[in-house]
Amino acid sequence: MLLAIDIGNTNIVIGGIRNDKIAFEARIATDRIKTSDQYGAEIKSMLSLFDVRPQEVDGCIISSVVPPVFNSVRTGIVKVTGKAPMVVGPGLKTGLNIQMDNPSQVGSDRIVIAVAALAEYEPPLTLLDLGTATTIEVVGRGSTYLGGCIIPGVRISMDALTSRTAQLPGISLDRPKKVIGRNTVDCMRSGIMYGTAAMLDGMLDRVEEELGFSTTVVATGGMARFIVPLCRREIRLERDLLLKGLNILYQKNREKSK
Repeated sequence: MLLAIDIGNTNIVIGGIRNDKIAFEARIATDRIKTSDQYGAEIKSMLSLFDVRPQEVDGCIISSVVPPVFNSVRTGIVKVTGKAPMVVGPGLKTGLNIQMDNPSQVGSDRIVIAVAALAEYEPPLTLLDLGTATTIEVVGRGSTYLGGCIIPGVRISMDALTSRTAQLPGISLDRPKKVIGRNTVDCMRSGIMYGTAAMLDGMLDRVEEELGFSTTVVATGGMARFIVPLCRREIRLERDLLLKGLNILYQKNREKSK
C-alpha cells in the first residue's frame, strides 16, 4: 500500500492507495506546534481505523504547503512505517513544462492537482482548488503550466467578515435558498456562496478571454462540492485529485527513488 499525504493549511489529507485504487481517505487538523511523535501517533491511529498495519505500507509520498509542519509529519511517518517518504518538490519528475517566472515557487499541491487532471482530461485545462485559498491554474497544450490566480478562500472571507463586523454572526455555509436574503444570516450566506460562484464564473470568462480559447474546467477541494453547483459555467467536480496525483507522481519516480 502507498501512504499518500498532503499537508494543507487547514487539514492534512491521509490516503491509502492499493493497486492504483484509493482504499481509504482521512483528514486530521494541521497544527504547527505538534511534534513528530504526536503526528506519528495520529497517522498510526488513522491506519488502525481502516484496519491497515504499518507493515503493509510499501511506500510513502508527501506534498506540503506548510513548511513548519512538514518535518514533523515526515519524521512521524518514518517512526510509524520505517519508510523514508518521497517528497513532491524540485527534482521530482512531473511531466509538466512549468512556464512561471520562478518555477520553484509553484506550490506542490498545484503540481499534484495538475498532474492528476492531465491523467483524466485533455488540455487545455483550467483547474480550481477551493480550499483554505481558492486557486485557479491553467495548463495548456503540451502539458504546459501557464500560471494562475490566488484568491482568499470561502472560509477566510467569511471569517474576515464576521470578525470585523460587530453585528454579523458566524454562520454555516449551507446552500442559500435565494440570492435575495430576507434576514441577516440568509443575506450573508447568499453573499458568500453565490458571490464566490459568480466570482469564479467571471474569472473563468476572463481567463479564457486572455487565452483566446476555451478550456475544460475541473474543480477540487473541500469547498468545491458546495460552490460548483451554484456556478453557471460547466465545471467537472473531482473529489480525489490530490491523492490520484500523488499516486501518479510516486509511480513515475519510484525507480529513480530506489
